[in-house]
Amino acid sequence: MAISLYRTMSSVRSNAAGGENIFMMILQFLEIFVGSMSSGVGVGFISALLFKYAGLDIDNLQNLECCLFVLFPYFSYMLAEGLGLSGIVSILFTGMVMKHYTYSNLSDNSQRFVSAFFHLLSSLAETFVFIYMGFDIAMEEHSWSHVGFIIFSIIFIIVARAANVFSCAYLVNISRPEHRRIPLNHQKALCFSGLRGAMAFALALQSVHELPEGHGKTILTATTAIVVLTVLLIGGSTGTMLEALDVIGDENTSIETYEDNNNGYIPPTYEEGTSSGGGLRMKLKEFHKRCSLSDNAFPFAYKTLLRKQLITFK
Repeated sequence: MAISLYRTMSSVRSNAAGGENIFMMILQFLEIFVGSMSSGVGVGFISALLFKYAGLDIDNLQNLECCLFVLFPYFSYMLAEGLGLSGIVSILFTGMVMKHYTYSNLSDNSQRFVSAFFHLLSSLAETFVFIYMGFDIAMEEHSWSHVGFIIFSIIFIIVARAANVFSCAYLVNISRPEHRRIPLNHQKALCFSGLRGAMAFALALQSVHELPEGHGKTILTATTAIVVLTVLLIGGSTGTMLEALDVIGDENTSIETYEDNNNGYIPPTYEEGTSSGGGLRMKLKEFHKRCSLSDNAFPFAYKTLLRKQLITFK
């Protein structure tokens, strides 16, 4: 949305000002977004059909299978850019479709390889983005002449985040049964954990060269302040906030429910791909929780094994 809207407004700004530009902006936005989404979804479904019927899952063709799987998103990006659309939006929807449909048509070895390969690429890209942002913050010329605009932007995104999360959660809860509704404390956690990072920074950096009279530098400075504030303050305190909202912690009510329904098995409460310091704290707390639980919290199979060992010892 941000990329499509930025491109649309940049295109409108370069044209002559007029009342009809409002309608042209809406049409251009729909053209860029819907066109990019359609091209991405189309390429994704083509890849799913290819890997399903081409018979590439035999041993001597697994390298070709992996190469084609990696190249299809790039083909989607180049196709969208060649059509004057947004390659990033197109590759986003291609990835979504390929994850749901194409990935299941790969052989087992290819699935393991591409999963590890894209995980490595995502980690490298994330690390590179933060390194680049750090260098750019230190070396780029910033404009601090509009401090009021920066403060207003910070307040505005907080209000917009709250309006977005609570309104969408309300609409979702209307259509869901009682046991699947989003609790209020989870809504507060979603509202709090809104990070702004790489995409906003990239668009703001692009605006430095496109907006005249120093407006681009003002936008870059405001965006940099927002990114640093949200990443350091919000990202650094997310674990504490989740504990305060009882989303995670030592006394989580969902633990007892899983104990009863799964013979005492307690699933982990952290995401598998978490790479932040909060994820490590959550893992340590989960380990401490498992060690401090009573005998009823052990899995049924493990308790049975212990009983057999005690009987044998006696």
